[in-house]
Order: sequence, then C-alpha cells, then structure tokens
Amino acid sequence: MPKYLIEREVPGAGKLSAEELKAISQTSCGVLEKLGPAVQWIHSYVAGDKIYCVYISPNEELLREHAKLGGFPANVITEVKSIIDPVTAE
Repeated sequence: MPKYLIEREVPGAGKLSAEELKAISQTSCGVLEKLGPAVQWIHSYVAGDKIYCVYISPNEELLREHAKLGGFPANVITEVKSIIDPVTAE
C-alpha cells in the first residue's frame, strides 16, 4: 500500500503544548476509526509552523477526507517513492 507524507501548515505548531498535541492526536484517531482500517497514521514530526505526517493509504483522496473530517489542513500530500538511510550507502 502506498505511503504518503502530508505537510500541514499549523502556525505555532512547534509551540503547542503536550495537551494540545494530545487533542490533535485524539481527533485524528477518531476520524481514522470512522474511515476504517484502510488509512493508517504512522507518526508525525512537529517543527516550526508545520506538522509533517506519515500515513499509509490506498489513495490521496482518503487522506484529504481525513483532513476535512478532522478540521486540519493537508497543504501538500506527496507519495513516498523510496526511503533511504545510512544503510542505503552500504
């Protein structure tokens, strides 16, 4: 199944409290329950004014529906074609 990177523009994201991040996570998980098992949230990175999320999904449309139902942006959605790391150099 395809893996996607979602860039969400959230002003002040890097300054969100643990409680605020928990609330965002709970909202996301609640929407995922409604959408069913086809969409899986792997993890997210919070940096500056953005949140970068990694998801597995059969298509981009389901990710846009997730964002719409959750009330948060999905400014850029990009399918991940490859993953590299230090082991790739070996």
